Amino acid sequence: MRIIQAQTTVELDAVRELFGEYQRGLGVDLGFQGFAEELATLPGRYAPLSGRLLLALEGTDAAGCVALRALEDEVCEMKRLFVRPAWRGQGLGFRLAMQIVNEASDLGYAVMRLDTLEGLESAMRMYAAMGFQRRIPYYANPLPGVVYWERALQRRQDDPAMVQSPDVYTALR
Repeated sequence: MRIIQAQTTVELDAVRELFGEYQRGLGVDLGFQGFAEELATLPGRYAPLSGRLLLALEGTDAAGCVALRALEDEVCEMKRLFVRPAWRGQGLGFRLAMQIVNEASDLGYAVMRLDTLEGLESAMRMYAAMGFQRRIPYYANPLPGVVYWERALQRRQDDPAMVQSPDVYTALR
C-alpha cells in the first residue's frame, strides 16, 4: 500500500469517486459545505502549497483518501478521511490520518481541527488516541450529532503521538 499526493487527472478522478462513497456512507447531504463544487474543482482548497489531497493505492486500486486545507494562518482542517470497506480493519485509516497530521506539521501549521459524526465510534477512538481533544464548534454545521476535535501540532521528532506504532493501532480496535 502506498500513499501519494493526488495530482493527475486519473488520481483526482479516483479521489472524486472516494469522496462520493464517503458521502453516501455517511448518509447525509453535504451540500451546506459546497460539496458539489468541491468535487468539480478538485484539488481546490486541498492543493499545495497550503493543502494536501492524499490517495492510498493498492497497486492501481484506490483504497482510501484524506485531505487537508487551511482554515487560518496556523490552523488547518483534516477532511474526508475515508477507507473503502475492503481495506478496513488493516490500519489504513490510521496511516492516512497520521500522514496528514505529519504533512500539516511539516507545512508549519500549529493546530489541526476536524469534525466527525458521533456514530462513527472507531473514528472517535482513533482521534482521541492521536491526541485530538473535543472542542466547541468552529463552524456552523446543521447536521445533528457532530463532534468537533482539535490538536496542537509539533515537529515530528518532538511529538510522541507522531510515532507510528502498530501498538497504538491495535489499541484502537
